[in-house]
Amino acid sequence: MESQSDLPTTPSTRHKCSACYKQYKKKEHLVEHMKCSFHSVHQPRCGVCKKHCKSFESLREHLSGPLPKAKCSMIFSERGCYLCLKLLDSPSSLDEHKKICRLPAPVPLGTVDMSYTESQSGVSDLNGDNLIRRGPEAVAIDCEMVGGGDDGSLDLCARVCLIDEDENLLFHTYVQPQIPVTNYRYEVTGLTEEHLRNSMPLKEVHDKILQILYNGESVGRVRVVGGKARLLVGHSLEHDLDCLRMTYPDHLLRDTANYRPLMKTNLVSHSLKYEIQSGTHDPYEDCVSVMRLYKRMRDLKHQESIEASFATRCTEYFPDVFGSGKTKELEMMTPDELYQVSRSNYKCWCLDQGQNTDTN
Repeated sequence: MESQSDLPTTPSTRHKCSACYKQYKKKEHLVEHMKCSFHSVHQPRCGVCKKHCKSFESLREHLSGPLPKAKCSMIFSERGCYLCLKLLDSPSSLDEHKKICRLPAPVPLGTVDMSYTESQSGVSDLNGDNLIRRGPEAVAIDCEMVGGGDDGSLDLCARVCLIDEDENLLFHTYVQPQIPVTNYRYEVTGLTEEHLRNSMPLKEVHDKILQILYNGESVGRVRVVGGKARLLVGHSLEHDLDCLRMTYPDHLLRDTANYRPLMKTNLVSHSLKYEIQSGTHDPYEDCVSVMRLYKRMRDLKHQESIEASFATRCTEYFPDVFGSGKTKELEMMTPDELYQVSRSNYKCWCLDQGQNTDTN
């Protein structure tokens, strides 16, 4: 069957985007679309028709929303996982997949007799070869805030928790706020004055967390390339780091609130609400939620494409084709060729895997 690029150009020819299938009367309009769409192999896409979507929310709408694509919806209802949106080969494969896709809820830490805890294996023993093969380790963090100020609206970190990729507790402590607490927000935090009576000073908390994150690496190397330093995973990390009076390099942050595939279609963050959460917030549950979400995104297997993956990986070195001003040259390219030189405007977390760094 002839592809669109093989068809002769006529006044009625529609120029169809190879990624999202939008059609345009003029080639220049397709080029403008490609300039702002940032299509790449890393975008969420339908397992049936292969259409690219801006986010998993828009993909879910495409498959099971109020006005889904009929064929895709029918096939997905038979062989699709509504949790991860993966399309399986058969209904029996789907049944097996569901057994491992829905993870059991973690046991919350609670607040009774739960004060200071630190793992005895805070520094990784991974050697350099394993780091290259596996990619950097990740640590998830969550802070619970109480209120300060006259009206209790000022967020003060009162509790912090860190876990590793296997959901083991690395660090937990209550934190001594730097100013008086005027609202413990008990209904949400479960915290009282007693919990913070002998809590750890913020500066000590700050130092212990950085010790875990730096993982024995020098500060200078962490700032430039990371080395053995760990990735920091969280939801609205900027807020947590600000309350901890702490900074960490942007290239080592993995924030589920700002990751484009997880955001709403209008680029507004989803709140962190999962079935495992109920009643008061528990920092361990929240850490587990963001870590599981991060690992799902990191472990995605994207289509291998030499041209597209090269452009995606080399954003800082590869000239911006769509920003070069060579509109006429771009209009001479086929839709498939335009897609091949298009790049993502975010770093896909699948690139955190050592193996994927070489193929995606």
